[in-house]
Amino acid sequence: MVRFLKIFVVFLIVCTILPGHSQKEKPASRYWLSQNEPELQVGGARFDLYLADLKGKNVGLVVNQTSMVGKTHLVDTLVRLGVQVKRIFSPEHGFRGTADAGEKVKDAADASTGISIFSLYGARRKPSKEDLAGLDVLIFDIQDIGVRYYTFVSTLHNIMESCAENGMPLIIFDRPNPNGHYVDGSVLDPAYKSFVGMHPVPVVHGLTIGEYSQMINGEGWLADGVKCKLRIVPCQNYTHQTPYVLPVKPSPNMPNNRAIYLYPSICLFEGTVASVGRGTDKQFQVYGAPKATYGNFTFVPEPKVGAMDPFQKGKTCRGFDLTTLKPEDIRKDAKVNLSYIIDYYRKFPNKDSFFLANKFFDKLAGGSQLREQIIAGKKEKEIRKTWEPALIQFKEKRKKYLMYPD
Repeated sequence: MVRFLKIFVVFLIVCTILPGHSQKEKPASRYWLSQNEPELQVGGARFDLYLADLKGKNVGLVVNQTSMVGKTHLVDTLVRLGVQVKRIFSPEHGFRGTADAGEKVKDAADASTGISIFSLYGARRKPSKEDLAGLDVLIFDIQDIGVRYYTFVSTLHNIMESCAENGMPLIIFDRPNPNGHYVDGSVLDPAYKSFVGMHPVPVVHGLTIGEYSQMINGEGWLADGVKCKLRIVPCQNYTHQTPYVLPVKPSPNMPNNRAIYLYPSICLFEGTVASVGRGTDKQFQVYGAPKATYGNFTFVPEPKVGAMDPFQKGKTCRGFDLTTLKPEDIRKDAKVNLSYIIDYYRKFPNKDSFFLANKFFDKLAGGSQLREQIIAGKKEKEIRKTWEPALIQFKEKRKKYLMYPD
C-alpha cells in the first residue's frame, strides 16, 4: 500500500510538470505505433523504477538536448522533483547540441538552473576523480542512433571507465535505437581503435545504449578489465523492430529519420573529398564533391549552426540528392548500402585524390580493408561476403546482452 501511494504521488507531481501531458497530446519522448498499441516509454519517464533511490543522493547527469521527459528536460524534471542534481556532464556537440562536429566545447553553467556543466569534448574526454568528488551516483541519459562511428557510445565507454575507477555507480536511462532493427557492416579491427570506433563491433550493432553498456562490461573492454557498477532503467513496450521517430535532433547535422537511416552508409563519404551536406539543410541526405562530373544534383555548403566551417565550404559540389527516398523504404532495406560510395568512386575523375590522405576513412570503416577493396574494384556482394565471419561471431555475442526482443 505504501509503495502504491508513493507511485501515485510521483504520478501527480509528474503530471503537473510535464506540459501537454494528456490523452489528446502525445508526449514528445514517446512514439505511438497506433491507438491500439501499448505506449512506448523511455527509461527516464519511468519514475517509479528509480526516483525513490535518488532521495538524499548527490546526483551527476550525463545529458544533452535529447535528454527529455515528455516536453521537459531531465535536468529540470529531476530538480523539480526534489533530486539534488549537483553536476552536468555533456558529450560532443555540447549540452544544447549546437556545437560543430569535432568542435572543442568549454565548461559552462546551465542558464536555467545554474548547475555547473563539465564538457566531455574539450579539455577532458572522461571525468576525473576531482570531477566526480562529492557525487553519490551518475545518470547517463543520451539518445544514440546505433552506429559505431556516432561518438556517444565512446562517451559512454569513458563514463563507465571513470565510474569503475572511482567506485561510482552508474544508472542508464535507456532509449530506443532507431537503427536497432538490424546488424550489418564491417567489424572494427582493434588496431584502428579511435573515438569514432572504440570497440570490435559492426558499423550497425543493433543494441540500445543500455544493452551496449552491458556488452562493454561483459566483454571486459574497459581499461585493465575493470567493471562498472551498472544499473539500467529499461524502456517499456519496446522491441528492436519498433519504429521510433526521434522527437529531438540527436546532433545538429542529424535532422530527421531519413538522415538517421542513411547515416551508416553516407557517413563513409566523410573520409573522402565528398561533402555529405553539412552546411546545407539536407545533412547526410546528399553527397557530392567539387570537380566531380557524375551526378544530377549540385549544392554549395555554407556556414550554418552546427556547421560553421563545413567541409568544401563555398564550393559547388556535384552528386546526388537522396531526399526523394522514403525513410520507411530505407529502414526496410536494413543494410549498410555500399553502392553509393562504390559507384561514386568508380566515376570520380581523379581517383588518387578521392580518399583523404589522413586515412579518416579507415577509422570510420574500422580498418583499411574496405578502402582497399573499393580501390581494387570489388563489387558490393564480394565485399559483404568478407564481413560474414565476423558478423556471425558478433551476432552470437550480442545475444548475451539483449534486453528486448528482436
